[in-house]
Amino acid sequence: MIALSTGSLYSYGLGRAFALAKEAGFQGVEVLVDDRWDTRQADYLNQLQREHAIPIVAVHSPFVPRVQGWERDQTSRVKRTVALAEAVGARAVVVHLPLGMAHVWIYAPSFQERAFAIPLPFRPQRLYREWLVHELADYQATVKPTIVVENLPYKRFLGLRFNRYELNDLDALSRFAHVNLDTTHWATGHFDILAIYERLAGRIAHVHLSNYNGEEHQLPTNGILPLDKLLQRLRADHFPGIVTLELDPRPLGAEDEDRVRLNLRQSYEFCQRNLS
Repeated sequence: MIALSTGSLYSYGLGRAFALAKEAGFQGVEVLVDDRWDTRQADYLNQLQREHAIPIVAVHSPFVPRVQGWERDQTSRVKRTVALAEAVGARAVVVHLPLGMAHVWIYAPSFQERAFAIPLPFRPQRLYREWLVHELADYQATVKPTIVVENLPYKRFLGLRFNRYELNDLDALSRFAHVNLDTTHWATGHFDILAIYERLAGRIAHVHLSNYNGEEHQLPTNGILPLDKLLQRLRADHFPGIVTLELDPRPLGAEDEDRVRLNLRQSYEFCQRNLS
């Protein structure tokens, strides 16, 4: 199954993202939960499924710092997301790894409006890490959606690879029964995604697909990653999970809806051609 993440068009309204996903041919939608109530109210999400005749197949737990009306700790957010997924009939819940250290973000408009993270010497999500390692498996046995743990991006500093997240390596990810392989995130660490697939193949239950050209979440054909070969390998292995196209509004051309339509359709056709 090929789905579209609503995070690909987070600058659009949710209904518009559903409509564009359906028009482009996607078989499902992955809802990225954020601070907007539209992304986390089951009645409204079920209404969107009916109106646009496209199912919600996955729900992504929020990672923004503030989510109005929800707890701040990540474990509670995961459980809230699972309950939401059950209410809308989604079969997968995507969760992030814990931050390895806290950060202060400095906004620098003189540097192309970029924000820079300054690390602080404490672990803000230590309890969430312990829950993932020691309690997730037991919790999974009590709920229907498959909880998939996503690898996260690396940073580079003075030519060195810098990992901001705990458990964000192959050995640690191998602890989890169900993993989400995010292609562009592995690319930030200069990893070979085909080799990663070989190491984790038995655990990969979900894929976030996008390319990398120095910037993350690019169109499938715009970057250095052999996404065609990865999809062909998934096809050969009869992959039973969901492949979600998770892009950024900028490479989609969000300022021009006709351009978005074209890019979504071509991206879907790329996935369909190599996967089915």
